[in-house]
Amino acid sequence: MRSASAAAALTAIAFAPPLRAGTASPGGGRFYLPGLQDAAILSVAPQGAARADVTVLTEAVAIKETGPAQTVKTFGEVYAFSPETIIVHRDEPTRITFWNLQSNDHHDFALMGPDLKVLMYMDLPPLKKTSWVFTFHRDGLYNFKCMQHEPAMSGQFLVIPPR
Repeated sequence: MRSASAAAALTAIAFAPPLRAGTASPGGGRFYLPGLQDAAILSVAPQGAARADVTVLTEAVAIKETGPAQTVKTFGEVYAFSPETIIVHRDEPTRITFWNLQSNDHHDFALMGPDLKVLMYMDLPPLKKTSWVFTFHRDGLYNFKCMQHEPAMSGQFLVIPPR
């Protein structure tokens, strides 16, 4: 009979999102890029020409080191993305740079499709910048979140028609 830790490890592997072959994470860590079935919605590349640039910061709202103590006691540590709303034009490559400002807290980024399926996932290592060029191919609202610190650490892309 397998041990509980071995079973947990096998479960984690079985349910981990597949990585796209031939790609490397520019920021290191785990990542998952949109697959071919999602190409009609979104394209993501680690490099490339971008017509716009946005920097998204991770912010500590309430943490054990600085409080407020009652907030941390009630809700745990609270973090946020800033900005929380990013407006982009359809079919316009936009470089999004995620900057994790915390020295000892890991964050991640999960982009959800209209059906709430994860289109993209990546780790955001402490004190690192991680950049990707996003090109949305459909207008709409796309939610994103840190899976470790949701629901407070979340946001949305609003994709509008081309210029």
